[in-house]
Amino acid sequence: MLLSDVSIKRPVVSLVASILVVLVGLLCFARLPVREYPLTDSPVISVETSYRGASAEVVESRITEPLEKEIAAIDGIRLIRSSSGEEFSSITVEFTLARDIDQAANDVRDRVARARRRLPAEIDEPRVSKADADANPVITIAFSSESYSRLEIVELVERVALQRVQTIAGVGTVNIRGPRFAMRLWIDSDRLAAHALTVADIENALRQQNVEIPGGRIESASREFPVRLEGRLSNTADFENLVLATRGGAQVRLSDVGRVELGAEDYRGESYFKGRPAVGLQILRQANANLLEVARRVKATLPAIRADLPEGVEAQVGYDSSVFVERSVS
Repeated sequence: MLLSDVSIKRPVVSLVASILVVLVGLLCFARLPVREYPLTDSPVISVETSYRGASAEVVESRITEPLEKEIAAIDGIRLIRSSSGEEFSSITVEFTLARDIDQAANDVRDRVARARRRLPAEIDEPRVSKADADANPVITIAFSSESYSRLEIVELVERVALQRVQTIAGVGTVNIRGPRFAMRLWIDSDRLAAHALTVADIENALRQQNVEIPGGRIESASREFPVRLEGRLSNTADFENLVLATRGGAQVRLSDVGRVELGAEDYRGESYFKGRPAVGLQILRQANANLLEVARRVKATLPAIRADLPEGVEAQVGYDSSVFVERSVS
């Protein structure tokens, strides 16, 4: 009643108060963060494991099944989904809404640690992570060229664009989707068998000779010198001279059973943008960052990135999730 009485007796005061409320609401509305989905922590945990060189059947029997049996004993699980592919295992555990996601993640890590001794020693360590609504890229920049290979474009992106994008306010993680240089060893099976060697012998030789260990130091009364042992193989000639075994007083080197080339670490993946081979730079934002602001800042940085790239390399926006959010808000 008091509010209505004041509004009738003092209409000017009530009008000014209403205008102030509207103005404050408009100012606050303009500063609200914008995102595609609500900020929620769904109780979903994923476990991912890599086993290089293993088939899908081996991954399922040696990794996925032991992990599933161990994780299934956790309280509050609603659903477990798993998939086993070549060299990769993925398990998704969905808990009931009553479970705290941090506590559930700790329980899964506990169970994975218990099962680790039953898993092959050669696997990469299982990665346990919480499902994140911000795990999808906000914007992806596609780099393409007709005069440079994808390997060379990756090197250019790492030197020119990566650090520049990482310093943008609101950017969380930046991923480069493209092949990286690696030393490729191509083995001739007939020549290998002729020297009574196996691929395991080559692997052991690499582990023993391609190392970098501390060499200590040399001390005198007035001087001190650090000693460095250059055991790392850095070029194709070093790998070709890798000693595999000794037969009849002669050394069998890697060049005797195969060849070495500087190539890509993986040849099984390709990416294209408008029909041309391309390298993608995926940009993920921080948890509470404004999606639209991050996208605008990245686009504003593009002209400077293009100016630093050599002639013949193009940088274009290949994917932009802010378009959907901006149109929805409008």
